[in-house]
Amino acid sequence: MDDKLFIIAIGGTGMRCLEAFVHLCAAGMFDNKEIDILTLDTDQANGNKSRVENLISLYNKVKTDTQEDEGGHARSNTFFSAKLNLYKFFTDYSTPGRETYRKLSDVNSVTQEKRDDNNDLSELFFNPDSVQEFNLSHGYRAQTHLGSLLMYHGIMEAAIKVKSGDEEVKDHEKALQEFLQLINHNSSNARVFVFGSVFGGTGASSIPVIPIALRDALKVVTGGNNDLNLNNVKFGSTLLTDYFKFNMPDDQQLSKDKVVANADNFTLNSQAALSFYDSDLTVQNSYKMLYHIGWPSDLKADYSQDQSGEVITGGGEQANECHVVELMSAAAAYDFFTREDLSNQKAKYVYRSIEESSHNVLRLTGASFVGADGPILEEKLGSLLSLSHLVLSRYRGGQEGINGTRELLDELAARRVPNYQGITDEQAREISDYLKEFAYKFLNGYLVPGWLHQINKSIGSGSFIFSSDALSKDVPTLTKVDPGTIYSDDRYNWDYDFGLGSKADRRLSRFIEILRSEKALPTAPQGTSLKEKFFGHLYNAITQSQKTSHLNQG
Repeated sequence: MDDKLFIIAIGGTGMRCLEAFVHLCAAGMFDNKEIDILTLDTDQANGNKSRVENLISLYNKVKTDTQEDEGGHARSNTFFSAKLNLYKFFTDYSTPGRETYRKLSDVNSVTQEKRDDNNDLSELFFNPDSVQEFNLSHGYRAQTHLGSLLMYHGIMEAAIKVKSGDEEVKDHEKALQEFLQLINHNSSNARVFVFGSVFGGTGASSIPVIPIALRDALKVVTGGNNDLNLNNVKFGSTLLTDYFKFNMPDDQQLSKDKVVANADNFTLNSQAALSFYDSDLTVQNSYKMLYHIGWPSDLKADYSQDQSGEVITGGGEQANECHVVELMSAAAAYDFFTREDLSNQKAKYVYRSIEESSHNVLRLTGASFVGADGPILEEKLGSLLSLSHLVLSRYRGGQEGINGTRELLDELAARRVPNYQGITDEQAREISDYLKEFAYKFLNGYLVPGWLHQINKSIGSGSFIFSSDALSKDVPTLTKVDPGTIYSDDRYNWDYDFGLGSKADRRLSRFIEILRSEKALPTAPQGTSLKEKFFGHLYNAITQSQKTSHLNQG
């Protein structure tokens, strides 16, 4: 029996790692898998959290064929092959009396003597003028000693509320209950992967306590009838160290916000966290795999470059660009979910080195992320990028007001490709919108980089699998890019017919001829609905055009 797969994404960085994971699912890296996902944060309005939740919603719209088929099905050897189920939970610090640790820990139902003892104990661990007074709704702000306590408390509090049958149980608390019950139901074969950083606040606070918090919350929810044995459930996690920086907060902001994370301390925070994980028995006994992921200090992204004024502590404005280390984290989840032997009794630490050129420039290939499966990653990401350029460039879907997928469907119908005209304009637009999130779009004549373009930007002068034109920052170049020439290695680029016209036109003609042939027709494992057949058909023709042996075996 295959293991049941779960993802937990924690904090802003964890959300961006989840974003990379979703795009790998769209590329087909998790064939025939159904994956349950929990987003976990203190900040309900966090921009990165909203962005990835909206992305998963769009992913599921793309997979949905009818209302009775919401979210579609897990399929094989196609785009959007994994089925994703999203559960959203946050620890609510927005209601009166819960905004700060001091208010949250105040207990009115005990004697004054006990309240004094409680205050003395709190002040022993938490600075009374800053740590106990900052607003918790924007996360734990690198105060992990406080964050671990409160994250455990928040999960347990929600479990108690759900179990009590409180009439005011919120949707996010019900979502946590459903996620817990799914893990409990699959406790004998569950693999749970946690996305989070170790240098900041929410993720660093939560990674050590998540297995224990889930186990203890299940005891409450099930009345002690839980089957969650931490020796059986396989937990894995990223240990993502610092890879970005931002401006120092000024005295005025510190006076107002009490505590603001200091990027200058991130490296020290990372060292302290790694030392803790290495020695803590709870971590060692709860996790099977810990993936140590870092980035060169001289290449750190600067998330304050386009900002002025105060350091953003959270909320809707915290929507940082994506970074290649988040793709490395998603690749760690791929390794964890596909690794055969997870029988080790204590946590195993792994890392992957990156190749550099003779001039100390990073050279990232598929193997940099998934080792021996590197060619598969290159081929699948490349297939989705070719589809993106086909829709966004060739059929102008990157432009405002143009539905590139509809234009493609009309062209295929005109060229006597099997009829997919039953795909509605709205469904076609959803496909175009997803490809914009993956690759790029144009707004008022300017480039708005999507996920893959942001990943490429974060590498700086390094190289990343695809040709410079395929990931260009130049609008005229992108509007004319040939979907069949995205690879740096010309061996994988599409063939073209001989005759009149540009090579791009002749490549497109050859591609459509492949679409019209029987060898490109979709198969049953690729899907049975009209949209599934459309994706399978395009997937087959693109991978055959790329001449990639790894994908055509299926």
